[in-house]
Amino acid sequence: MKLTHFRLCPFSRSIRLAFAELGLEPTLVEERPWEARAAFLAVNPAGELPILELPGSLTLCGSYSISEFLAEEAGQAEADERTMQLFPGSLEDRAEVRRLVDWFHGKLQREVTGAMLAEKVYLRHGAGAAQRGPAAPNVELLRALRANLRYHLGYISFLNDQRRWLAGDEVSFADLAAAAHLSVMDYLGDVPWDDYPLAKSWYVRLKSRRSFQPLLADRLPGMPPPVAYTDLDF
Repeated sequence: MKLTHFRLCPFSRSIRLAFAELGLEPTLVEERPWEARAAFLAVNPAGELPILELPGSLTLCGSYSISEFLAEEAGQAEADERTMQLFPGSLEDRAEVRRLVDWFHGKLQREVTGAMLAEKVYLRHGAGAAQRGPAAPNVELLRALRANLRYHLGYISFLNDQRRWLAGDEVSFADLAAAAHLSVMDYLGDVPWDDYPLAKSWYVRLKSRRSFQPLLADRLPGMPPPVAYTDLDF
């Protein structure tokens, strides 16, 4: 299996976490989404990551199709050392997981993560940046994005106060999706953790899982994360 990803893409990160939780190790190939290469667009005309190429001719594009595929494959496999189900529980429980995945991969991406990456990463590394130098981020936009992030941290705090994990009593793909987005913004130094202790305690539990360690080792050239990014007791 070959997984095409970008190290700070939240969708890619959620799938990398899912693979690690299931004890699977795909070959990772990094794609820089701002380059919009013709060869990449030929595989996925939507220009979105991640992409999973399976043995044979099957190619899956996007975190939705890949996560559902992995969940079905794991459900059909014999019992082994895999540590979690991506969509656990009853029909109602699984519906709640999917609702929250849609919240984080949809609403949080639209309102915070996508624009934050565009302003702080893609402008810095995009077309012409080497010649003209990195463009300055829009300060007013970043202020609005950080305000939006507080709304989502409040919602995560509410969920964590009501349940053991975000969607219920078991860790699920909803937790992985939310943590993927927050890990990106944590890398960029934009998460006010101390103002949201419930969200922070939940994130510490995710951050301490073995599946999370490869993400904490990621580095973007010229943009190191804050020291607390890798600290499990930050």
